[in-house]
Amino acid sequence: MLLCVIVLLVLVSLVVVLTRGASKPLDVHSPAGVVQGYVTAVVNGDEDTARKFLTDVDDKRCDGYESVAPERNIRVALVRTTQHEATADVVVSISYSNVSGPFGSPEYANEESFELDRVAGTWRISSAPWPLLVCADEGFKP
Repeated sequence: MLLCVIVLLVLVSLVVVLTRGASKPLDVHSPAGVVQGYVTAVVNGDEDTARKFLTDVDDKRCDGYESVAPERNIRVALVRTTQHEATADVVVSISYSNVSGPFGSPEYANEESFELDRVAGTWRISSAPWPLLVCADEGFKP
């Protein structure tokens, strides 16, 4: 009987660990949902999809910048969203794992902000934080 209980607990623990990894999709029409879609595309190295979430505003940080997917393992978590009629700010926590340093710190995290504008009734990112920056190709219009 005790052995059955132990086996059952191990199985339940295994199911919980294997099913909790994916984040719940947010409303794709909300500022947080737009950021989630953008971040997912960037982390997966799909810059073409990521660009679909951007406004056509020319980000001056892109001058001479070559877009690349993040090289380190990162995790992004929603902190808060501030939404107005035509603009929104989405603050996220970006955690970097496998960061080397003098003390061997395994993880580093900081908060960054996305700025969004409502363009023709749809939320678009007008400014993304540098660690997740994807630049529009020359002549590209979302």
